[in-house]
Amino acid sequence: MYLEIVKILYHHRFRSLSRKELLIQAWGNDDFFSSRSMDVFISKLRRYLTLDPRIRIINQKGVGYKLIC
Repeated sequence: MYLEIVKILYHHRFRSLSRKELLIQAWGNDDFFSSRSMDVFISKLRRYLTLDPRIRIINQKGVGYKLIC
């Protein structure tokens, strides 16, 4: 699932991707349990990405997520 989330974010790297859009593309729904799972995956991905400071996932409050690379 980590790779799937990174692929989705990379595909949309020039714009922010709303939480709902990311949930639907990754899990096929946007229910509470998928939302909480995504929070965990994003947190772990951010830890993995600290190895390369040029790549990061930012959370734009009220907008969504954006991959910076």
